[in-house]
Amino acid sequence: MKFKDYLKDKIIYVFLILFFIISIEILLIPFDNIIPIRMYVAIAPIILYLIPFFLEYYSKKKYYSFIIDNIQELDEKYLISEIINEPNFSEGKFLKTVLQDTGKSMTENVNKYKFMQQEYKEYIEMWIHEIKIPIAASKMVIENNKSKELESINEELDKIENYIEQALYYARSNTVEKDYYIRRTLLKDIVNASIIRNKEMLIQNKVNINLHDLEKEVYTDSKWCIFILNQIIQNAIKYSKKDNKKIEIYSTEKKEKVVLYIKDNGIGIKKGEITKVFEKGFTGENGRIKGKKSTGIGLYLCKKLCTKLGLNLELNSERNVGTEVRIIFPRNSFINF
Repeated sequence: MKFKDYLKDKIIYVFLILFFIISIEILLIPFDNIIPIRMYVAIAPIILYLIPFFLEYYSKKKYYSFIIDNIQELDEKYLISEIINEPNFSEGKFLKTVLQDTGKSMTENVNKYKFMQQEYKEYIEMWIHEIKIPIAASKMVIENNKSKELESINEELDKIENYIEQALYYARSNTVEKDYYIRRTLLKDIVNASIIRNKEMLIQNKVNINLHDLEKEVYTDSKWCIFILNQIIQNAIKYSKKDNKKIEIYSTEKKEKVVLYIKDNGIGIKKGEITKVFEKGFTGENGRIKGKKSTGIGLYLCKKLCTKLGLNLELNSERNVGTEVRIIFPRNSFINF
Protein backbone atom coordinates (compact mmCIF):
# COMPACT_ATOMS: atom_id res chain seq x y z
CA MET A 1 0.00 0.00 0.00
CA LYS A 2 1.46 3.35 -1.07
CA PHE A 3 1.11 6.38 1.18
CA LYS A 4 -0.28 8.55 -1.63
CA ASP A 5 -3.04 6.00 -2.29
CA TYR A 6 -3.91 5.89 1.41
CA LEU A 7 -3.91 9.72 1.53
CA LYS A 8 -6.33 9.85 -1.41
CA ASP A 9 -8.74 7.64 0.52
CA LYS A 10 -8.50 9.95 3.57
CA ILE A 11 -8.41 13.30 1.75
CA ILE A 12 -12.00 14.17 2.59
CA TYR A 13 -11.27 13.73 6.31
CA VAL A 14 -8.17 15.92 6.01
CA PHE A 15 -10.22 18.68 4.42
CA LEU A 16 -12.92 18.40 7.10
CA ILE A 17 -10.33 18.76 9.88
CA LEU A 18 -8.79 21.78 8.15
CA PHE A 19 -12.25 23.29 7.63
CA PHE A 20 -13.07 22.76 11.31
CA ILE A 21 -9.80 24.39 12.47
CA ILE A 22 -10.15 27.37 10.10
CA SER A 23 -13.76 27.89 11.15
CA ILE A 24 -12.88 27.94 14.86
CA GLU A 25 -9.96 30.29 14.22
CA ILE A 26 -12.24 32.68 12.33
CA LEU A 27 -14.74 32.65 15.20
CA LEU A 28 -11.96 33.40 17.72
CA ILE A 29 -10.43 36.35 15.81
CA PRO A 30 -12.27 39.00 17.91
CA PHE A 31 -10.72 37.57 21.10
CA ASP A 32 -7.11 38.80 20.95
CA ASN A 33 -6.42 37.95 24.59
CA ILE A 34 -6.84 34.18 24.13
CA ILE A 35 -3.97 33.48 21.74
CA PRO A 36 -2.85 30.30 23.66
CA ILE A 37 -6.34 28.90 23.34
CA ARG A 38 -6.38 29.67 19.62
CA MET A 39 -3.05 27.90 19.19
CA TYR A 40 -4.33 24.89 21.12
CA VAL A 41 -7.49 24.77 19.03
CA ALA A 42 -5.35 24.84 15.86
CA ILE A 43 -2.75 22.26 16.91
CA ALA A 44 -4.65 19.74 19.11
CA PRO A 45 -7.09 18.47 16.43
CA ILE A 46 -4.21 18.00 13.96
CA ILE A 47 -2.17 15.96 16.46
CA LEU A 48 -5.19 13.95 17.60
CA TYR A 49 -6.02 13.13 13.96
CA LEU A 50 -2.45 12.43 12.74
CA ILE A 51 -1.67 9.85 15.44
CA PRO A 52 -4.47 7.39 14.48
CA PHE A 53 -4.00 8.40 10.82
CA PHE A 54 -0.40 7.08 10.73
CA LEU A 55 -1.08 4.16 13.07
CA GLU A 56 -3.84 2.97 10.74
CA TYR A 57 -1.62 3.48 7.69
CA TYR A 58 1.26 1.41 9.08
CA SER A 59 -1.11 -1.29 10.31
CA LYS A 60 -2.77 -1.64 6.90
CA LYS A 61 0.50 -1.37 5.00
CA LYS A 62 2.02 -4.18 7.06
CA TYR A 63 -1.04 -6.40 6.56
CA TYR A 64 -1.41 -5.84 2.80
CA SER A 65 2.36 -6.13 2.24
CA PHE A 66 2.27 -9.50 4.02
CA ILE A 67 -0.53 -10.68 1.68
CA ILE A 68 1.27 -9.48 -1.46
CA ASP A 69 4.63 -11.01 -0.46
CA ASN A 70 3.11 -14.38 0.41
CA ILE A 71 0.75 -14.65 -2.54
CA GLN A 72 3.75 -14.41 -4.90
CA GLU A 73 5.28 -17.51 -3.29
CA LEU A 74 2.12 -19.62 -3.36
CA ASP A 75 1.51 -21.99 -6.25
CA GLU A 76 -2.19 -22.25 -5.39
CA LYS A 77 -2.88 -18.57 -4.76
CA TYR A 78 -6.46 -19.22 -3.71
CA LEU A 79 -5.06 -20.67 -0.44
CA ILE A 80 -3.76 -17.26 0.71
CA SER A 81 -6.55 -16.98 3.31
CA GLU A 82 -5.09 -20.01 5.11
CA ILE A 83 -1.79 -18.31 5.95
CA ILE A 84 -2.82 -14.73 6.80
CA ASN A 85 -3.56 -13.73 10.39
CA GLU A 86 -6.74 -12.09 11.65
CA PRO A 87 -6.29 -8.30 11.11
CA ASN A 88 -7.15 -5.70 13.76
CA PHE A 89 -9.19 -3.42 11.46
CA SER A 90 -12.63 -3.99 9.98
CA GLU A 91 -11.63 -3.72 6.29
CA GLY A 92 -9.00 -6.42 6.75
CA LYS A 93 -11.47 -8.70 8.55
CA PHE A 94 -13.93 -8.26 5.71
CA LEU A 95 -11.17 -8.99 3.15
CA LYS A 96 -10.11 -12.14 5.03
CA THR A 97 -13.73 -13.37 5.07
CA VAL A 98 -14.05 -12.76 1.31
CA LEU A 99 -10.73 -14.55 0.65
CA GLN A 100 -11.78 -17.51 2.79
CA ASP A 101 -15.12 -17.84 0.97
CA THR A 102 -13.37 -17.49 -2.40
CA GLY A 103 -10.71 -20.05 -1.43
CA LYS A 104 -13.35 -22.48 -0.21
CA SER A 105 -15.30 -22.15 -3.45
CA MET A 106 -12.12 -22.59 -5.52
CA THR A 107 -11.08 -25.67 -3.52
CA GLU A 108 -14.50 -27.22 -4.08
CA ASN A 109 -14.23 -26.55 -7.81
CA VAL A 110 -10.67 -27.90 -7.98
CA ASN A 111 -11.76 -31.09 -6.19
CA LYS A 112 -14.77 -31.39 -8.47
CA TYR A 113 -12.66 -31.22 -11.62
CA LYS A 114 -10.00 -33.49 -10.13
CA PHE A 115 -12.71 -36.07 -9.52
CA MET A 116 -14.06 -35.65 -13.05
CA GLN A 117 -10.55 -35.95 -14.51
CA GLN A 118 -9.83 -39.06 -12.43
CA GLU A 119 -13.16 -40.59 -13.43
CA TYR A 120 -12.44 -39.90 -17.12
CA LYS A 121 -8.90 -41.29 -16.81
CA GLU A 122 -10.22 -44.49 -15.21
CA TYR A 123 -12.78 -44.85 -18.00
CA ILE A 124 -10.12 -44.38 -20.70
CA GLU A 125 -7.87 -46.97 -19.05
CA MET A 126 -10.77 -49.43 -18.72
CA TRP A 127 -11.78 -48.85 -22.37
CA ILE A 128 -8.20 -49.36 -23.55
CA HIS A 129 -7.88 -52.65 -21.69
CA GLU A 130 -11.25 -53.80 -23.04
CA ILE A 131 -10.43 -52.88 -26.66
CA LYS A 132 -7.19 -54.87 -26.48
CA ILE A 133 -9.18 -58.11 -26.19
CA PRO A 134 -10.88 -57.99 -29.64
CA ILE A 135 -7.63 -56.75 -31.19
CA ALA A 136 -5.71 -59.71 -29.72
CA ALA A 137 -8.46 -62.07 -30.88
CA SER A 138 -8.32 -60.61 -34.40
CA LYS A 139 -4.55 -61.05 -34.52
CA MET A 140 -4.93 -64.69 -33.49
CA VAL A 141 -7.43 -65.28 -36.30
CA ILE A 142 -5.03 -63.69 -38.79
CA GLU A 143 -2.13 -65.78 -37.45
CA ASN A 144 -4.11 -68.97 -38.07
CA ASN A 145 -5.39 -67.89 -41.50
CA LYS A 146 -2.48 -66.22 -43.22
CA SER A 147 -2.96 -64.44 -46.52
CA LYS A 148 -1.79 -61.21 -48.13
CA GLU A 149 -5.11 -59.51 -47.41
CA LEU A 150 -5.13 -60.55 -43.76
CA GLU A 151 -1.47 -59.58 -43.42
CA SER A 152 -2.41 -56.08 -44.55
CA ILE A 153 -5.18 -56.01 -41.93
CA ASN A 154 -2.66 -57.19 -39.33
CA GLU A 155 -0.47 -54.19 -40.13
CA GLU A 156 -3.39 -51.85 -39.53
CA LEU A 157 -4.17 -53.63 -36.25
CA ASP A 158 -0.56 -53.02 -35.19
CA LYS A 159 -1.04 -49.32 -35.86
CA ILE A 160 -4.29 -49.30 -33.87
CA GLU A 161 -2.51 -51.09 -31.03
CA ASN A 162 0.25 -48.48 -31.05
CA TYR A 163 -2.26 -45.62 -30.96
CA ILE A 164 -4.12 -47.31 -28.10
CA GLU A 165 -0.89 -47.70 -26.13
CA GLN A 166 -0.11 -44.03 -26.80
CA ALA A 167 -3.55 -43.05 -25.48
CA LEU A 168 -3.02 -45.15 -22.34
CA TYR A 169 0.32 -43.55 -21.53
CA TYR A 170 -1.06 -40.11 -22.35
CA ALA A 171 -3.88 -40.69 -19.85
CA ARG A 172 -1.33 -41.70 -17.21
CA SER A 173 1.27 -39.06 -18.03
CA ASN A 174 0.13 -36.64 -15.29
CA THR A 175 0.33 -39.33 -12.59
CA VAL A 176 3.55 -41.11 -13.56
CA GLU A 177 4.78 -40.97 -9.95
CA LYS A 178 1.93 -43.31 -8.90
CA ASP A 179 2.77 -45.92 -11.51
CA TYR A 180 6.53 -46.19 -11.84
CA TYR A 181 9.09 -48.36 -10.10
CA ILE A 182 12.69 -47.20 -10.25
CA ARG A 183 15.22 -50.00 -10.20
CA ARG A 184 18.54 -51.04 -11.69
CA THR A 185 17.98 -52.03 -15.31
CA LEU A 186 20.18 -53.09 -18.20
CA LEU A 187 19.84 -50.86 -21.27
CA LYS A 188 20.17 -54.02 -23.37
CA ASP A 189 16.97 -55.43 -21.84
CA ILE A 190 15.01 -52.21 -22.52
CA VAL A 191 16.23 -52.00 -26.12
CA ASN A 192 15.61 -55.71 -26.83
CA ALA A 193 12.07 -55.48 -25.44
CA SER A 194 11.36 -52.51 -27.69
CA ILE A 195 12.85 -54.23 -30.75
CA ILE A 196 10.66 -57.31 -30.13
CA ARG A 197 7.63 -55.04 -29.70
CA ASN A 198 8.31 -53.49 -33.12
CA LYS A 199 9.65 -56.65 -34.80
CA GLU A 200 6.92 -56.98 -37.41
CA MET A 201 7.07 -53.33 -38.39
CA LEU A 202 10.86 -53.52 -38.73
CA ILE A 203 10.64 -56.64 -40.90
CA GLN A 204 7.84 -55.27 -43.09
CA ASN A 205 9.79 -52.07 -43.72
CA LYS A 206 13.10 -53.95 -44.20
CA VAL A 207 14.96 -51.89 -41.62
CA ASN A 208 18.48 -53.00 -40.62
CA ILE A 209 19.09 -52.75 -36.85
CA ASN A 210 22.60 -52.25 -35.46
CA LEU A 211 22.83 -52.70 -31.67
CA HIS A 212 26.08 -52.34 -29.74
CA ASP A 213 27.57 -51.11 -26.45
CA LEU A 214 24.36 -51.65 -24.50
CA GLU A 215 25.76 -53.55 -21.50
CA LYS A 216 25.24 -50.62 -19.15
CA GLU A 217 23.08 -50.27 -16.08
CA VAL A 218 20.72 -47.38 -15.45
CA TYR A 219 18.17 -46.59 -12.75
CA THR A 220 14.72 -46.14 -14.24
CA ASP A 221 11.31 -47.69 -14.79
CA SER A 222 11.74 -50.16 -17.65
CA LYS A 223 8.04 -50.17 -18.66
CA TRP A 224 7.89 -46.40 -19.25
CA CYS A 225 11.31 -46.40 -20.93
CA ILE A 226 10.26 -49.15 -23.31
CA PHE A 227 7.23 -47.06 -24.31
CA ILE A 228 9.43 -43.99 -24.90
CA LEU A 229 11.85 -46.04 -26.99
CA ASN A 230 8.91 -47.55 -28.93
CA GLN A 231 7.74 -44.09 -29.96
CA ILE A 232 11.24 -43.11 -31.13
CA ILE A 233 11.79 -46.34 -33.07
CA GLN A 234 8.35 -46.10 -34.70
CA ASN A 235 9.15 -42.54 -35.78
CA ALA A 236 12.47 -43.72 -37.23
CA ILE A 237 10.62 -46.40 -39.24
CA LYS A 238 7.83 -44.07 -40.28
CA TYR A 239 10.17 -41.36 -41.61
CA SER A 240 12.75 -43.69 -43.16
CA LYS A 241 13.91 -43.46 -46.77
CA LYS A 242 12.83 -45.90 -49.46
CA ASP A 243 16.09 -47.86 -49.61
CA ASN A 244 18.90 -48.91 -47.26
CA LYS A 245 16.95 -48.23 -44.06
CA LYS A 246 19.10 -48.29 -40.94
CA ILE A 247 18.62 -47.72 -37.22
CA GLU A 248 21.62 -47.74 -34.92
CA ILE A 249 21.15 -47.99 -31.13
CA TYR A 250 24.08 -47.76 -28.74
CA SER A 251 25.13 -46.09 -25.51
CA THR A 252 28.05 -44.21 -23.99
CA GLU A 253 28.90 -43.85 -20.35
CA LYS A 254 30.37 -40.95 -18.42
CA LYS A 255 30.89 -40.35 -14.73
CA GLU A 256 27.64 -38.44 -14.25
CA LYS A 257 25.42 -39.94 -16.97
CA VAL A 258 24.64 -42.74 -19.42
CA VAL A 259 23.46 -41.67 -22.87
CA LEU A 260 21.36 -43.92 -25.10
CA TYR A 261 21.57 -43.01 -28.81
CA ILE A 262 18.95 -43.89 -31.43
CA LYS A 263 20.20 -42.88 -34.88
CA ASP A 264 18.53 -43.37 -38.24
CA ASN A 265 19.32 -42.45 -41.85
CA GLY A 266 15.81 -41.27 -42.65
CA ILE A 267 14.45 -38.10 -44.25
CA GLY A 268 15.45 -35.95 -41.27
CA ILE A 269 13.78 -32.81 -39.95
CA LYS A 270 13.79 -29.31 -41.39
CA LYS A 271 16.31 -27.12 -39.55
CA GLY A 272 13.77 -24.54 -38.37
CA GLU A 273 11.49 -27.23 -36.92
CA ILE A 274 13.96 -29.04 -34.63
CA THR A 275 13.21 -26.78 -31.64
CA LYS A 276 9.46 -27.41 -32.03
CA VAL A 277 9.34 -31.21 -32.31
CA PHE A 278 8.60 -31.67 -28.58
CA GLU A 279 5.64 -29.28 -28.67
CA LYS A 280 2.19 -30.79 -28.31
CA GLY A 281 0.40 -31.16 -31.65
CA PHE A 282 3.38 -30.03 -33.76
CA THR A 283 3.57 -32.12 -36.94
CA GLY A 284 5.88 -30.06 -39.14
CA GLU A 285 6.53 -30.60 -42.81
CA ASN A 286 7.14 -34.34 -42.42
CA GLY A 287 3.78 -34.84 -40.73
CA ARG A 288 1.99 -33.61 -43.82
CA ILE A 289 3.69 -36.01 -46.25
CA LYS A 290 1.23 -38.46 -47.82
CA GLY A 291 1.34 -41.78 -46.00
CA LYS A 292 3.22 -40.33 -43.03
CA LYS A 293 0.43 -38.39 -41.28
CA SER A 294 1.34 -37.42 -37.73
CA THR A 295 -0.65 -36.50 -34.61
CA GLY A 296 2.17 -34.48 -33.04
CA ILE A 297 1.72 -36.36 -29.75
CA GLY A 298 4.49 -38.99 -29.80
CA LEU A 299 7.61 -36.88 -29.14
CA TYR A 300 5.64 -34.48 -26.91
CA LEU A 301 4.64 -37.43 -24.74
CA CYS A 302 8.20 -38.82 -24.75
CA LYS A 303 9.56 -35.49 -23.54
CA LYS A 304 6.90 -35.20 -20.85
CA LEU A 305 7.50 -38.73 -19.56
CA CYS A 306 11.29 -38.27 -19.59
CA THR A 307 10.90 -35.13 -17.49
CA LYS A 308 8.67 -37.02 -15.03
CA LEU A 309 11.24 -39.82 -14.79
CA GLY A 310 14.15 -37.40 -14.29
CA LEU A 311 15.65 -38.12 -17.72
CA ASN A 312 16.69 -35.74 -20.48
CA LEU A 313 15.59 -36.12 -24.09
CA GLU A 314 17.54 -34.39 -26.87
CA LEU A 315 17.31 -34.49 -30.63
CA ASN A 316 19.53 -33.53 -33.56
CA SER A 317 18.58 -33.91 -37.20
CA GLU A 318 19.74 -33.00 -40.68
CA ARG A 319 17.48 -32.93 -43.70
CA ASN A 320 17.91 -36.03 -45.94
CA VAL A 321 20.72 -37.31 -43.70
CA GLY A 322 18.94 -38.62 -40.62
CA THR A 323 17.97 -38.03 -37.01
CA GLU A 324 19.73 -38.71 -33.72
CA VAL A 325 17.74 -38.94 -30.51
CA ARG A 326 19.49 -39.08 -27.12
CA ILE A 327 17.96 -40.33 -23.88
CA ILE A 328 20.17 -39.20 -20.99
CA PHE A 329 20.07 -41.18 -17.74
CA PRO A 330 21.70 -39.12 -14.96
CA ARG A 331 23.82 -40.66 -12.26
CA ASN A 332 24.24 -39.16 -8.80
CA SER A 333 24.70 -40.21 -5.19
CA PHE A 334 20.95 -40.12 -4.51
CA ILE A 335 20.13 -42.56 -7.34
CA ASN A 336 23.00 -44.86 -6.35
CA PHE A 337 21.80 -44.82 -2.75
